[in-house]
Amino acid sequence: MESAKRVIKNTGFLYGKMLVTIALALFSTRLILNALGAVDYGIFNLIGGVIAMLSFINGAMVIATQRYLSIALGSGDMNKLKSVFSSSVVLHLIISLIIVSLLELGGLFLFKGTLNIPSERIGTAKIIFQFMIISTFFTINAVPYDASINSHENMLVDSLLGIFESGVKLGIAILLVYTASEKLVLYGLLIASLTVLIRIIKSIYCHTKYEECRISVRSHLKPRLLKEMLSFAGWNVFGLSCSVLKNQGLAVLLNLSFGIVVNAAYGIANQVNSNLRQFSTNMIKAITPQITKSEGSGDRERMLRLSILASKISFFLLAFFAVPIIIEMPFILKIWLKTVPENSVIFCQLILVLSMLYQVTIGTMTSVTSVGDIRSFQLAVGALEIFNLPVAYLLIKAGLPSYSVFIGAIVLEIVAGGIRTWFAHKIAGLDLKDFILKTWTYSIFTAFIASLAGLAWHLVIHPGITRALLVGTTTTIMLLVTGRILVLTGEEYARIREIITSVYYRFRKRPVLVGNV
Repeated sequence: MESAKRVIKNTGFLYGKMLVTIALALFSTRLILNALGAVDYGIFNLIGGVIAMLSFINGAMVIATQRYLSIALGSGDMNKLKSVFSSSVVLHLIISLIIVSLLELGGLFLFKGTLNIPSERIGTAKIIFQFMIISTFFTINAVPYDASINSHENMLVDSLLGIFESGVKLGIAILLVYTASEKLVLYGLLIASLTVLIRIIKSIYCHTKYEECRISVRSHLKPRLLKEMLSFAGWNVFGLSCSVLKNQGLAVLLNLSFGIVVNAAYGIANQVNSNLRQFSTNMIKAITPQITKSEGSGDRERMLRLSILASKISFFLLAFFAVPIIIEMPFILKIWLKTVPENSVIFCQLILVLSMLYQVTIGTMTSVTSVGDIRSFQLAVGALEIFNLPVAYLLIKAGLPSYSVFIGAIVLEIVAGGIRTWFAHKIAGLDLKDFILKTWTYSIFTAFIASLAGLAWHLVIHPGITRALLVGTTTTIMLLVTGRILVLTGEEYARIREIITSVYYRFRKRPVLVGNV
């Protein structure tokens, strides 16, 4: 009962954060695009993408550190908890120094013809690159504190910090509109300064709140645990680096083949995708500690049940918004941006389809990560991620349009989903046939049916708010009905109803009993 209430509360905090940050981010993006222009906005996204190709270590280490912290918290072993945190601090200091060195070395080559940037903007791009390196250093060193906050399931603090960060970014965007100086340099400086500020706030809070963070790192550092965490994180690094290499490698291929303006469209598409995926990733973030703790306590059955439910809910939370937005994308981008960069519509549509296919198997990844046997899993999935780049190169060389690279990525994502599911079966004991039919196939089929229903309105009514509302209402109803009939089991439906009822009564300040999630 207590774990269910915690998941409900944390999910509520994260969704409150999401609604505020999405609203602020959408408005900020519009201001920044208009203030910088398509070329400078494309430069910033291109440089940021190059940085991300090496700073993927951040995401991998958050997963690794949070996993070990959650297991230690579940066991109640404070000494182990302190050792995990100490090892994480040392790891991230070393890794951040290595990453910074690699970036500085790479910078010597990137601006000598590797990137397609107008010659008059090379000097500015180099300055932005240095600001991004500073941001990367402090972001990596913040990972132990991020993991501590997540492992303690303190999503209120996470949400407040996220809202604060988005609010400051909006202030930066407004400042850019009214400044007459070099706007791109000012934007890079302020974004880097914000990263440093967030890192300071997180460290102060964790040192004040959590006992394991108020320690002498040297006295609690255990080389054996450090090696174990490094091995686990190393395979996560490989997997996530392949994903980032795919995403940012596509950005570089598009840049070299079609010019810098196409990166503005790619940046817009990634912004839309990132905001919409928060509807599903927030739920995953709230429930992952419970999945990991279930595996740590030896309850494999509960871990798998939660992982499957996470895949279903994650897919539908994204589909509720992505399906109507894909259909009404031209109208939405016109309202949002006024001046829409070329290719933005088709890029956004295809990347959202790609994200929905990814989300439907996200629970399988969580189950494998919880068990901890990830070497073969990461090798197989990572290799397929990298295979996107030669496929994209061949498509471009064949003379196909820029958006063809995302069609190729969609086909490969379907294959990747099958590989993830098979490894979850092999490593964690997932029922392969049941998951493929009742989760994967049926979920995609419900989205297809909802899309057809929404397209009916799209084809017979002129563009406008009325059509967008009709499309959104129709697709939502179809997803709810077909999802209930085809995807959710009776037990899962009852559990979701119970959670919704609990939220309602908590809002009404009336007591309600909630079973175990």
